[in-house]
Amino acid sequence: MSEPSSDPRTALQRLRTEIGKAVVGQDAAVSGLLVGLLCRGHVLIEGVPGVAKTLLVRALAMVCDLHTARIQFTADLMPGDVTGSLIYDTSSGRFEFREGPVFTNLLLADEINRTPPKTQSALLEAMQERQVTVEGHPRPLPDPFCVIATQNPVEYEGTYPLPEAQLDRFLVKITMPLPDRDTEVRVLAAHAGGFDPQDLAGAGLRPVASAADLATATAAVRAVRVDPAILGYIVELARATRAAPAVSLGVSPRGATALLATARAWAFLSGRDFVTPDDVQALARPTFRHRIGLRAEAELEGVSVEAVLESVLASVPAPR
Repeated sequence: MSEPSSDPRTALQRLRTEIGKAVVGQDAAVSGLLVGLLCRGHVLIEGVPGVAKTLLVRALAMVCDLHTARIQFTADLMPGDVTGSLIYDTSSGRFEFREGPVFTNLLLADEINRTPPKTQSALLEAMQERQVTVEGHPRPLPDPFCVIATQNPVEYEGTYPLPEAQLDRFLVKITMPLPDRDTEVRVLAAHAGGFDPQDLAGAGLRPVASAADLATATAAVRAVRVDPAILGYIVELARATRAAPAVSLGVSPRGATALLATARAWAFLSGRDFVTPDDVQALARPTFRHRIGLRAEAELEGVSVEAVLESVLASVPAPR
């Protein structure tokens, strides 16, 4: 592990600029990934094909100098294809464990909702316990370890929606929208100028942060001060989601602790050592949106999770 920079916050800000050489117009998604790394959490990315979800993860791994692996989730993928399995070694006459792609720093789980629940659940222990147990023997995963999963929001044929238990393991859910016209012109201009998404080094990307920087920044995030009034505000927001008429499943206490963590990380990235109500409000949507289940009749009436969150944020008074 390399030595950390004198100011890890500065290193993380350089990271944004470096990723921008390859990924244009997705600042919110970059921020969400940084928050996930700082909180040692996992990230779910939702967006239509072609909005640079995979490119974003590859660029993040490169500028952080982290190892990355990609799994294309399909209907025939088996749990052992994710975690690894025991292989018989004829030379030694013993079974040897062969590590799966989950043994990495950044795991890109591409189209995670295309694989059956049995394989989806193979990630549960890895995401929660940061280890893989095979034949009763636990094997720790590298540090840092982050699962970044993607799913397509418009194509549901042949998919397996993630169960609530697994959705709750993701710290934040990021939505990557289609770019506006000016941003799309910039993307095309980059390609016209010779940009190759498969050659990030050729595009000028280089490591500007390290695992040591992330570890130092993570420790600093945990030291960010939180006033008791802010703690009460987070709890009231979570409780308001449970009481909303359109909601069948509200935010759990785990979701409230997740918002505490993400708000701290946002305060750190903003250059402060204390959390404000604005930090909580900024991270409430990505932290809560995948933890809320709507009643069937509400969905038929066109109610959305985003509308519920807007109502909750508007109705719960923020501390002064």
